[in-house]
Amino acid sequence: MDEYHSRSRNRSRVLRLPVSSDDKIEYLLRAEERLLQSISARRPLLEVLDRICIAIDSEIGNMVSLISLPGDDVTDHAAIARIAALFGLHAFCSAGVVAENDELLGSLEMYCCVPRRPSARELQLIERATCLAAIAITRHNEPGHQGYCGLEGNRPRRRRVLAWPVSLN
Repeated sequence: MDEYHSRSRNRSRVLRLPVSSDDKIEYLLRAEERLLQSISARRPLLEVLDRICIAIDSEIGNMVSLISLPGDDVTDHAAIARIAALFGLHAFCSAGVVAENDELLGSLEMYCCVPRRPSARELQLIERATCLAAIAITRHNEPGHQGYCGLEGNRPRRRRVLAWPVSLN
């Protein structure tokens, strides 16, 4: 019986390997690098913004976020909050996406499965996400940018619908 007990105890140790903070930092830096590469490669703006939302949602966990742009149909934050509440989500954070010249480029809205406020670490992640979004939007709005598929004025409008996430961390 002691042999069985020690085997199961050893197995549980293997499954619960601690993740070092260095590994976590390395993972975050790689994710940020991939996002910056997408921006510099001029991937479609909506794709980059969605990737930013996916990255922060998965890093914080139990989160649904969206980045809206000025002039989008979904910029009515009260309507978004009402829809989120229908799915049992609670307002977690709202942050402006601001350019270096203090121009408002958009907003990041985040909703959580439980009512709570962001921790100091989460606020740092949110700040990085808004910085990346600002870089992406600024790059997209640069003069001479051809928009999607090289056709000026042929940019799709951002239509993000809140839906129940497939899985929650």
